[in-house]
Amino acid sequence: MIVLPFAREFSLEATRPNAAEIAALAAILPPATSVYLTAVPTIKPNELVMAAAGLRKAGLEPVAHVAARRLANATQLSELIAGLRGEADMRRLLVIGGDVDSSGAFADALAVIQKGRLREAGIEEIGIGGYPEGHPRIAQAHLEAALDQKIAAARAAGLRVFIVSQFSFSSDRILAWLKQLRACGITVPVKAGLAGPANVTALLRYAKRCGVCASLRGLMSGAAAGLIGHAGPDRIIEALAAVGDLNVAPHYFSFGGAVETARYACEAAAGRIAAGHAMAQHN
Repeated sequence: MIVLPFAREFSLEATRPNAAEIAALAAILPPATSVYLTAVPTIKPNELVMAAAGLRKAGLEPVAHVAARRLANATQLSELIAGLRGEADMRRLLVIGGDVDSSGAFADALAVIQKGRLREAGIEEIGIGGYPEGHPRIAQAHLEAALDQKIAAARAAGLRVFIVSQFSFSSDRILAWLKQLRACGITVPVKAGLAGPANVTALLRYAKRCGVCASLRGLMSGAAAGLIGHAGPDRIIEALAAVGDLNVAPHYFSFGGAVETARYACEAAAGRIAAGHAMAQHN
């Protein structure tokens, strides 16, 4: 398998990692690997802060998701950031809208960037969402305009900015989207969302939930770039590695569990994942 340096700059997501899971991740991952804490609707702010502090103590880099529409008010945001900064020295956030109706102070991610006073609170860099396959509830033209607005707002606020994309099972979709970004003059770093190793039932469930329709059809036909059986996105990584420098790195969604995803990511980064590995597992 051809591997470019981008495969070694990976990040991954974890959902409510407990102390044992954090210890396992620290034993597997290189020091300072970014571990994103997902915006689970039921997680309490103190739980998020505790998980972030645990990751930091273990030598990893915690990055919290902040879902704009789940924030009741600006005070809740400032208190959350104060906790994350104070307990976990967190300087990066992933700011997303959150697929719920807004009932608080922030209508969307752009409002958090513009009004959340993130830089004053000690945040230095933010991630924003990208959608290689579009969004099930947002028109493409609006997605494109919002991406430009969020990048401009982050820069105006003195924040570095990068893009984290929704996962896709299609290397063609990911590459077309990346090339379109670059053609439009968007040069910020991109974390390309990939589904980590998981069984096909879990992949189907998350694909439906996240509106990854084109990839879902490919997955159901058994042609989704080797993502059949309990395996990872080997062929997508190979395709991304073969196209040259697009300032992109893998970002793994851990549908099969953060620890297994971490093992897979390290194997891929070391070039020990062979194309065809996923199909071999299925057969």
